[in-house]
Amino acid sequence: MSTFQQPDPKDRPARLTVGVVGAGRVGPALAASLQLAGHRPVAVSGVSDASRRRAAELLPDVPLVSPADVLQRAELVLLTVPDDALPGLVEGLADTGAVRPGQLLVHTSGRYGAKVLDPALRAGALPLALHPAMTFTGTPVDVQRLAGCSFGVTAPVELRLAAEALVIEMGGEPEWIAEENRPLYHAALALGANHLVTLVAQSMELLRTAGVSAPDHMLGPLLGAALDNALRSGDAALTGPVARGDAGTVAAHVAELREHAPQTVAGYLAMARATADRALAHGLLKPELAEDLLGVLAGGTNGTTGAGGTDGTEGNAR
Repeated sequence: MSTFQQPDPKDRPARLTVGVVGAGRVGPALAASLQLAGHRPVAVSGVSDASRRRAAELLPDVPLVSPADVLQRAELVLLTVPDDALPGLVEGLADTGAVRPGQLLVHTSGRYGAKVLDPALRAGALPLALHPAMTFTGTPVDVQRLAGCSFGVTAPVELRLAAEALVIEMGGEPEWIAEENRPLYHAALALGANHLVTLVAQSMELLRTAGVSAPDHMLGPLLGAALDNALRSGDAALTGPVARGDAGTVAAHVAELREHAPQTVAGYLAMARATADRALAHGLLKPELAEDLLGVLAGGTNGTTGAGGTDGTEGNAR
């Protein structure tokens, strides 16, 4: 449940015309959310057929124009382009005179804070970095998912109230991130969310190879419980053969992966080593069992059986 209250009317931004530069998965969803709050989308730019379809679905009747025209028409402009493209876009818009004094310029990059907008600031724009900590699909469901979503907010102190008010109007919860901490903040989100998708996709592929007909049905309750436990308890939620020190079971895993899915071995070993380190540090993995386990992780399948045996039958559901 959100701990943030709706902003006082005097702190709320005036109803604004909204433009989107970069109709990827994020921009149209944020503009549609702002529209629900009373703001008015007036222009969007997009190059690919997919971006044009997204804009048409989420922002019907909003004209597709060039980026410069978006800035000409809108009081609040969302710059929702890939991280690596953002600095060049900002410099280009400022150099061509597209930026207008008093214009709110908002980017949604997790990597950058407000300083990446300095060229626009020098042209008189008001810079805001509002990064939604959410994965986007490019469909209307994204607008619903913004309810309760945290936003990493970075802005000049004098614009902080405006930035937080915009986030709250989109249904989100503002979280202030210092300029110098933006790369670390973004790395943390990528580690948790992006890598999770890779791990789940690999797990489903392996289950299909093992003969499971509905891997999503099998994994759903397990992963849901694991995520809930991790969010509640942190490292205390660690379970499984690595945390128990079952070197033989881990060796069997590595052998099977080498045979059936060699592309997953490096990731399995890296995650197992990280898990072992955390389990040791928090007293979950007994030091006397760690040696054999770390030997397996260092040398592949050439480990001993460890305390759990090789059949993996004891405690595998833990």
